[in-house]
Amino acid sequence: MEGQEVTGSEGMMKIGKNLAQAETGVNEDNREEGAVSGSAQRCRKIQVRFCGSTPLLWRTAEVRAARESGVVGTLVGSLPRQPRQNNRLGRPLELLQEEARLLTETGQAVLCPAVDPESAEATSSHKVERHLEMLERSYEEQKALALQDRKSVLMRVLTQKQEDADSGECSEQAVRDRLEALEKGFSLPRSAMAVQLHTARAGLGHDPEERHFLMAEWLQPRDERSEIRFRVFRDLRRQGYYLTSAGKFGGDYLVYPGDPLRFHAHFIALCVSMETMTPLCDLLALSRLGANVKKTILLCSPSDGDGGEEEDEVVYTSLQWSGMV
Repeated sequence: MEGQEVTGSEGMMKIGKNLAQAETGVNEDNREEGAVSGSAQRCRKIQVRFCGSTPLLWRTAEVRAARESGVVGTLVGSLPRQPRQNNRLGRPLELLQEEARLLTETGQAVLCPAVDPESAEATSSHKVERHLEMLERSYEEQKALALQDRKSVLMRVLTQKQEDADSGECSEQAVRDRLEALEKGFSLPRSAMAVQLHTARAGLGHDPEERHFLMAEWLQPRDERSEIRFRVFRDLRRQGYYLTSAGKFGGDYLVYPGDPLRFHAHFIALCVSMETMTPLCDLLALSRLGANVKKTILLCSPSDGDGGEEEDEVVYTSLQWSGMV
């Protein structure tokens, strides 16, 4: 449409076509960008970080991805606006050792490297110095821009007074004096400086070699007890159950038929070996406990197979208290 004038109904039709084509192009670009960002978000690995030997999830997107994978965990952080209460908690999300191990073995998560305290302190001090240098540079740039803006306002006032025939030389001289004083003694208060807050930081890349190089070592002890717990946890997750810790119920896991936000736990899972001799009084105590909290006790024992699928088989025995006859 450049170089020619369009009028009448024909011009309106051409303008409408151009607007429609432009809107279609923008929608297609947004659709493509959304598809790319959505695929990148689906391919992103959950970053499991450690505090000692405790696996934690810090980011909201990672907590949501873990929840969609059937990993519940426990929120242990305080809310920013209500840090003194403990009725509702926030991030980080503390994972069971079995939950973190299952996520890593299925390829949904990657372990972030453990940080040496001395190197972390040196890196932190270096970052603080860089941040202070950036703030000082930003302050000087904002000071120059503020000075230029003040000078432009005074120059505009001086131009108006020069054009106005009624204004005298005294008023023009006053504006010139203010302009000279501004150039000599202008200062921008530190409190008026705008500071950019970085709310997101880059994590591990998507390159497999980079992830392998930065991968942390697993801190969980691989003893017989932990192996039994993990095999039971993996088998119940494969069957679609949700599991949380059952320390306050005297067991290993609370077993839910669905999301714990929608269902009550039906079972208290206790992981025991096939060769473990359990006294009768312990079985009676567990049965009475399950009856009091209206849950069924499950004795979960992985079979001792020689490999293959038999190694993943878990034998379940339910205990229910029916009273004295």
